[in-house]
Amino acid sequence: MPLDLKIALIQTSLHWQNAAENRKMFEDFFSRVDAGTDLVVLPEMFTTGFTMKARDCAETMQDETVPWLLENALNLQSHICGSVIIEENGAYFNRLLWATPEGDLHTYDKRHLFRMAREHLTYTAGSKRLIVDVAGWKICPFVCYDLRFPVWIRNKLQEYDLALFVANWPAKRSRYWRMLLPARAVENQAYVVGVNRVGVDGLGYPYSGDSAVISPVGDTIAEYTENSGVYTHTLSWELLHNCRRDFPVWQDADDFEIKVDRNDN
Repeated sequence: MPLDLKIALIQTSLHWQNAAENRKMFEDFFSRVDAGTDLVVLPEMFTTGFTMKARDCAETMQDETVPWLLENALNLQSHICGSVIIEENGAYFNRLLWATPEGDLHTYDKRHLFRMAREHLTYTAGSKRLIVDVAGWKICPFVCYDLRFPVWIRNKLQEYDLALFVANWPAKRSRYWRMLLPARAVENQAYVVGVNRVGVDGLGYPYSGDSAVISPVGDTIAEYTENSGVYTHTLSWELLHNCRRDFPVWQDADDFEIKVDRNDN
C-alpha cells in the first residue's frame, strides 16, 4: 500500500510575459518547500501568464525553462509540474512540464483550448493524457479549461488517484472553478488539487486564486484565496482506499471511447 503523499501548491501572481523574472521568483518559493515534499505544483503558463503572444513568449524544449525545472526537481528531490508555452515544429503548445527528481521529463499538452480568449487559434491541442507514478500514487495532470470537460477527465477503472489542475482562471468565473473541482473528485473517486494564480495580468484580468485540495468524497480539505504562498498538504492513502472499497460506484461506470481528431498533435 502506498504511503501518504506530501504535496505543495504554489499560488502566486506572475510577471507578465517575463520568463526570467518568473523563474527567479519561483526559486524563492522553492526555498520554502518543506523537506520530504513529493510533488510541487505551479500554475498554468507560470513563466508568462496566460497570453496569446506565443510567437514572442514561446520557448523550445532546449531553452532555459526545461533544464531549470529539472535542476530544481533534483535540488528539491521532488517532482515539479506546471505549464509553459512551447514551440515545436512550427506549432505552439500550452504544455505541462513534469520534472522528476531522477532527471526524467514528462509532458502533457492542454487538450481543451479556451476559445473565448482565442486560444484555439494560437495553440495546438493535445490528444493524450499523462499519468505519472509518484511514490505509488498515480497522478493525472490537466490544464485549466480541461476542468469543464468530464469525459476527458473520466477515471475509468481507477486509472489515477489524484487529478491535478493548473490554471489561470479569472476571478469573475471563480464560482465555477470552486464548483467543478469537487464535482470532478466525486465522480472520479479521486483526490483533486487545483492550483490557480492570483494578482492582475497584463490584460487587466484579476485572479482570486482559490487553489484547493479536495477529498475523494468532495470535501474541501483546504482552499486559499488571494494570497501568494507555498501551501503544503499530506493526502491520506487510507482515506482514498476506504472510499473506493466502501462505496465502489466506479464498478458501475459506463464504458466509452474518446474519438480524437487526427489533426491534433
